[in-house]
Amino acid sequence: MTKNSKISLGPVGVAGCGRMGAPMARALIRAGFDTAGLDVLPAPSFGDLEGVMTDAASFAAGRRIVLSVVRDVAETEELLFDDQALINRRPSAIDTLLICSTLSPRYVAELRGRIPPEIALIDAPMSGASVSAEEARLSFMLGGAEADLDRLQPLFAAMGDKIHRMGPFGAGMTAKVLNNFCAASSTAATRTVLRWAETLGVDEDRLLAVLNDSSGQNWLATNFNRVEFARDGYAPDNTLGILAKDLESMLDALPAAEAEGLPDALITLIRNLKPVRTG
Repeated sequence: MTKNSKISLGPVGVAGCGRMGAPMARALIRAGFDTAGLDVLPAPSFGDLEGVMTDAASFAAGRRIVLSVVRDVAETEELLFDDQALINRRPSAIDTLLICSTLSPRYVAELRGRIPPEIALIDAPMSGASVSAEEARLSFMLGGAEADLDRLQPLFAAMGDKIHRMGPFGAGMTAKVLNNFCAASSTAATRTVLRWAETLGVDEDRLLAVLNDSSGQNWLATNFNRVEFARDGYAPDNTLGILAKDLESMLDALPAAEAEGLPDALITLIRNLKPVRTG
């Protein structure tokens, strides 16, 4: 990545500097991008990022590329059209919008008709939890025009090490919600067998070693002692809550007959997870 490639992309903004957005912003800053942050919380809440946080008017006027990393559809609506209203603000420098939140593919497809055609629109959801964001090794699933993805490659390379081009706009989000069904399934299975292991007197660390070396291997089990939410109980505003929200986003895109049964049962199981004690 050359200095000229960063300059040609122009100023970058990360909207939603929470569990994922903040480390993504740090990765862009480390890579040399002119980066600003936007969030509903006050700037002092963001520690080392305090100096790059700004207000919605300055953000829209000064950022060419915007990454939306807010929580859900409601916060996306607030960011783009309502409270912060980035799309309607004037003056605006925004020419490229990346939807990095995991949202319903149906909703994402409808965004194209609501956003001016001169703004390039990319769906760029990512996977890897905040530990991967901190280490700039996220996995991105991209949907959009090839020329736009070529232009933005230095940006993705600054934040991730696995870049998957899935097809036209919307394909990245569809891939992400399908991926998250597998992630939710393995999360539910891993947490359930660890609870059963405690009941049956099997050592947790030894069982995790078996899962890592055997047919039960999955991302959560392999990274159980590194992933920040591995032992959490469900709460609407934590990572498990987001995972349940992501499953609902998948259900919104599926035919009704496909959405019955297992997907609903999986959401219920995730919502019933209790915290796991350490040790």
